[in-house]
Order: sequence, then structure tokens, then C-alpha cells
Amino acid sequence: MSLKALKKEAFKDKAVRDEYEKLAGEFEFIDQLISMRSKAGLTQDELAKRIGTAKSNISRLERGRGNPSWGTLQKYAKACGYRVKLEAVEEKAASL
Repeated sequence: MSLKALKKEAFKDKAVRDEYEKLAGEFEFIDQLISMRSKAGLTQDELAKRIGTAKSNISRLERGRGNPSWGTLQKYAKACGYRVKLEAVEEKAASL
């Protein structure tokens, strides 16, 4: 079964769909990290060497298993040719 088909099947359950939506921002952030590294043509190992950390730390970060500091995020982005920008977006009243 493909990931797309699995997701479609799982999302039939409202509880699963709601929980996924709660984590959507985190998933988007992780996708952006991986995309930056990929566009820079870097492996996890190469990126880790550029920012002075272990490959396992990059892997953990890209799996959403870490709690990186602002400095770590800045180093990660800079090594990939990007900069970090924080943006606050107001929640819609209906979702509160």
C-alpha cells in the first residue's frame, strides 16, 4: 500500500485526521528542513560536518525527534544557503 493510499484510509477516522491536523505545522517544518538540505545537494553527513555536529543529530532533527535551539536552526539554514525567519500567524477563531 502506498503512503498516499494509507493516509487516505487513515483519514477516514476523524480522530486520526484531527490529530494529524494538530501536527501539520511540525510536518511542514520538517519537510522544509529536508527540502532545504536536498536543494543544497547535501547529505545529512555533509550538513552535520558543515555545522559541527553529528549526523545522528541531523537525522533526529529531520524526524521531528529533537528540540533544536534557535542557533541550531540558523546554522542548519545557513549551511544550506538559507536564513531562518520566524512568522507568527493568527489562529482563526473557529479553530480555537
